[in-house]
Amino acid sequence: MASTNDLKNGMVLKLEGGQLWSVVEFQHVKPGKGPAFVRTKLKNVLSGKVVDKTFNAGVKVETANVDKRGMQFSYMDGDYFVFMDMDTYDQLHIDRKTVGDAANFLLEGFEAVVAQNEGQVLYVELPAAVELTIQHTDPGVQGDRSTGGTKPATLETGYEIQVPLFITTGEKIKVDTRTGDYLGRVNS
Repeated sequence: MASTNDLKNGMVLKLEGGQLWSVVEFQHVKPGKGPAFVRTKLKNVLSGKVVDKTFNAGVKVETANVDKRGMQFSYMDGDYFVFMDMDTYDQLHIDRKTVGDAANFLLEGFEAVVAQNEGQVLYVELPAAVELTIQHTDPGVQGDRSTGGTKPATLETGYEIQVPLFITTGEKIKVDTRTGDYLGRVNS
């Protein structure tokens, strides 16, 4: 248990029938009249739904013990992604739904943070940016600016993103894993 005065970003709370909610933002408010309160923005750990919730200051809330470990993506086993704990070498099978959008940027050997609560995998978190190679993209045509200077490119993971016209097949680029945006070339 923790008090609403102790809330921090990233803290996971157990609310409303055992649902897990991660604190995205919080703000302590002390109005001129009336008691103080804490305004929060919470994100459901499993569904990703974001809600605003207000608590009275000093109210006890139940915190959830979330175990975050650095793991390495090993291989695909049917519809399951197999991750290996680098300390214990234990393997963990995680279904595609739980991996979510991170699947678009995963290659064998990539490191990710796997969050668990009481043995249940909650989510897989990649670094903010990863380096991937362009598997295929059409040559950019000079003067073709109808698309704002970008063209589609397929990454080595099979995911398609928009890149500037000067990028060629075989180049290594940096990609934002949260938005899927092109961030720049990787100098080798």
